[in-house]
Amino acid sequence: MEKEKIFEEVFEKIKNSDYTDRKDILRNVVNILKESFEHYDWVGFYLVKEGKLVLSDFNGEPTVHTKINFGEGICGQAAEKKITFIVKDVSQEKNYLSCSPKVKSEIVVPIFKNGNIVGELDIDSHRINAFDDIDREHLERICRYLEKFF
Repeated sequence: MEKEKIFEEVFEKIKNSDYTDRKDILRNVVNILKESFEHYDWVGFYLVKEGKLVLSDFNGEPTVHTKINFGEGICGQAAEKKITFIVKDVSQEKNYLSCSPKVKSEIVVPIFKNGNIVGELDIDSHRINAFDDIDREHLERICRYLEKFF
């Protein structure tokens, strides 16, 4: 099945589920994304708390990076610059926080509320060049949808 069709199904699943709170939807989103794309090896959310990114719900191997400063690593850079980052090959990045030697590429998508960054979606892949503009477009759409839960 083509990627855009999978993303449409993913978005419908997310929109049409019942949620009791923000934690419930974040847990659901990481599980749906991880199950829907075989190259999404780690899917998680970082939430902004006291000026840092703090690990929230995730699906994948545990990480030691539970708190990240703005500007630090790919997640911190995305938060600081308020833009989506796609890293095709993490070994080429100077400011990369390694969660696992298996990770080869990453995408980080900020979540905003009233123009301020409140969190971000972070996805790692064990494949080089795993993410493209289709991923970016649809993951940004999901993050825009999530804004109402913040």
